[in-house]
Amino acid sequence: MSVVDPGMRAYYEARAAEYDDWWNGTGKFADRARPGWHDDVRGLIAALESMPAACTLDVACGTAFLGRHLPGAITAIDQSPGMVAIAASRMPAADVRVGEAVPLPFADGAFERLTTGHFYGHLRADEREAFLAEARRVATELVIIDTALHGDHEPEEEQERVLADGTRHRVYKRFFTPEALVDELGGGAPIFAGTYFVAVRVDLR
Repeated sequence: MSVVDPGMRAYYEARAAEYDDWWNGTGKFADRARPGWHDDVRGLIAALESMPAACTLDVACGTAFLGRHLPGAITAIDQSPGMVAIAASRMPAADVRVGEAVPLPFADGAFERLTTGHFYGHLRADEREAFLAEARRVATELVIIDTALHGDHEPEEEQERVLADGTRHRVYKRFFTPEALVDELGGGAPIFAGTYFVAVRVDLR
């Protein structure tokens, strides 16, 4: 099965050129009130950089805003050619390619670590199960980075998002506390718990 519906796939391809505005607080995000946002971004990056180096598969790599900070040899995939082009330019030493998260186009046990940022929270229940099965198949460790649950959001939302060109897109999105994400994954431990981001590491062995 494939995961993420065609509308969301089209949204992220259209968003590729402006995706980093969200991280950097530029473009349409320049005037958005997000107290402590940049501290959270720096803290998340520091947490990723502090992990032991590993042969890593970064799934739904986006623009590699985070992926470029992962320690070790990196293979990165995304369904969006636009995202992949930006990620490849940022990580010239990595193997960056267009690819699907389910099924993953890699052999059993091909990687020591699988990471994914702001992808798991877009998956519905059956999609999550399929993705986690693939993660267990190809890697021995899983790191999920996603959006923290805070006062501005419900745990589960159907959102309308507007791009810089005015186009409107429907997006399914979930938000997490560290404890809830660890519980959902059946174990593991947070490596970052901020106002805006959460990152959890799980031993898949």
